[in-house]
Amino acid sequence: MASQRHGQVQRWQDRWWAVALLVLVVWAGIRLAFDGWSGWPGILAGGLVYAGFMTWYVMRRRRRDARAVGTEAARVPELERRIARNGELPEDPAEQAVMVRLIRRREEKLRRNQWWAFPLLGLILFGTPLLWFAAGNVAAGVWGLAFGAAFLGWMAWFNRRFVRRMAGMRRRIEGVGGGPVGGRPTAGPAIGSTGRPAGGAEGFPHGAR
Repeated sequence: MASQRHGQVQRWQDRWWAVALLVLVVWAGIRLAFDGWSGWPGILAGGLVYAGFMTWYVMRRRRRDARAVGTEAARVPELERRIARNGELPEDPAEQAVMVRLIRRREEKLRRNQWWAFPLLGLILFGTPLLWFAAGNVAAGVWGLAFGAAFLGWMAWFNRRFVRRMAGMRRRIEGVGGGPVGGRPTAGPAIGSTGRPAGGAEGFPHGAR
């Protein structure tokens, strides 16, 4: 696998069963906190359905990302972690190109979806507590509003930080790599006196910086 060729072993947290288990635990924990233990059979059944759907969605997105950027699905979570942490750059120029393509793909999706994603999330987070208030469950409504406000604020902060780190990671790769990173050059990159590819930020559209 590509993860093994590049000296990276897929973490157990990235495997499908770990994703499913995490979603199930979070779903069941939140529902039990609001509804109590009396309804645990229904909560568990609903959690299994929701975990199955979310696992399918996450794995499908990874496979699509991998095909789009030219790597394997097992590599996508590790590349995303490096981008989110503005961490160590891949030594392999091919991996750098893959990372840049993944950054561009994420940026394009954020630009395309930002107009509806946050409003929809806000509607879900604040609409559900209003239903609880209407049903007379004031305590659950208050907790729901508090959780919704905290989660939406965290999402906005995380999104802004991730966008900044994507831009920072790409600028770092532009300074390290040579030639049109992430594109399809018609000729090989020029080789400098140090033996490394010479060049700079060619191949990067001005609007993507």
